[in-house]
Amino acid sequence: MSATPLALKSEITPPLLGASVADLSLWVQQQGQPAYRGKQLHDWIYHKGVRSLADISAFPKEWRAAIAEVPIGRSTIHHRAVAPDGTIKYLLKLADGQIIETVGIPTAKRLTVCVSTQVGCPMACDFCATGKGGYTRNLETHEIVDQVLTVQEDFRQRVSHVVFMGMGEPLLNTDNVLASLTSLNQDVGIGQRSLTVSTVGIRDRILQFAKYNLQVTLAVSLHAPNQELREQLIPSARPYPLEDLLHECREYVEITRRRISFEYVLLAGFNDLPHHALQLAKCLRGFQSHVNLIPYNPIHEVDYKRPTSDRIQAFVNILKQQKTAVSVRYSRGLEADAACGQLRASK
Repeated sequence: MSATPLALKSEITPPLLGASVADLSLWVQQQGQPAYRGKQLHDWIYHKGVRSLADISAFPKEWRAAIAEVPIGRSTIHHRAVAPDGTIKYLLKLADGQIIETVGIPTAKRLTVCVSTQVGCPMACDFCATGKGGYTRNLETHEIVDQVLTVQEDFRQRVSHVVFMGMGEPLLNTDNVLASLTSLNQDVGIGQRSLTVSTVGIRDRILQFAKYNLQVTLAVSLHAPNQELREQLIPSARPYPLEDLLHECREYVEITRRRISFEYVLLAGFNDLPHHALQLAKCLRGFQSHVNLIPYNPIHEVDYKRPTSDRIQAFVNILKQQKTAVSVRYSRGLEADAACGQLRASK
């Protein structure tokens, strides 16, 4: 990455997960060990999946005993639900007892992990199960990286892609999200272009994110083609008009030279009509973007419905006629409540 949010520290405060080779080399020296043990520690944490320093057989026995209680920062699997399509939803228990969700999504050629960035979510989007449960706290860097390692270990397959689309609003936890992006790229070995950060849109945060000039994909949860409908779905849209959000998105594209993906949940009879498609195309005219249409995934608290296949295709056709790049993302893991908008920490 051109910017490294997780800078070399003069003193490492455990948990150790999320630290780089350089950080870990400094830490082992602070413990009176030679610097090369930092590389060994890095390998055991990120590639061998060690959960206790006491289990690192490459270390001297006496030192292992001395550092046995130093936390690496791994969670435990509290519950695991497997959908018929192979998608697995995990409830992970953190050190303080909080429960978060992460999802492993396998296909023939890749394994994608949908990670959470907060315990709960403060955005309270009307169609989203996570927002209905309220907000508790931000996740730390190690708690984000751990989700990817957990899925990788459980599937026994290398993770190829990570999407920050689980519980929470990533740009309200920017420092830890940036640090976890760095670690996933440099320590876990996932390419920047295989990392996607989703946001509902927080004033000025998209431009702040742009200044890091990362090669990750930014996905903006739009969900409506005008301010009136957006306010009904997303309470945070009230003080942040759609026009201002789109202006910030245009500036992001100019700074990064990277196109933005716009997420648009299709709700039958609410935002899926032909005039909505025309409004959406007009909003996005003139800069690099791509629309991901997501047919609504049901939750118990609201009465929104998923559009018919014909209605979805009609919406797609109008966007294509207007020269708007578009695709339909049919969510995986629906039967396990692991699809987009269905995540909630419960069991």
